Amino acid sequence: MARGTMGGNKGGGNFNNLMKQAQKMQMEMQKAQKELEEKTFEGHAGGGAVRIEMNGKKELTAVEIQPDVADPDDIEMLQDLIMAAFNQAAGKVDEETQSTMGGITGGMKIPGM
Repeated sequence: MARGTMGGNKGGGNFNNLMKQAQKMQMEMQKAQKELEEKTFEGHAGGGAVRIEMNGKKELTAVEIQPDVADPDDIEMLQDLIMAAFNQAAGKVDEETQSTMGGITGGMKIPGM
């Protein structure tokens, strides 16, 4: 009876190495994710009239609005500035996440990253 390539211990070493590499990558990704979550990212709009800070989990941690921007007759402009500053900071979080995780995964597309 002929033996197939799946029988015996052939290839077992490669599989074990692959599993070790995957575990190492997972540990590195968890560490990098934790470090990213603890970083602070800033977004600015209106020449610094609005400044926001967020962490790597995209949670808003601070908002600063210069008083001269808070015009009660033009609330829409203030809302637009806040959105622009938030989106800028969120974009920085995304860029940093992609850069950091891409370095670990070697450019592999990992779901949820």
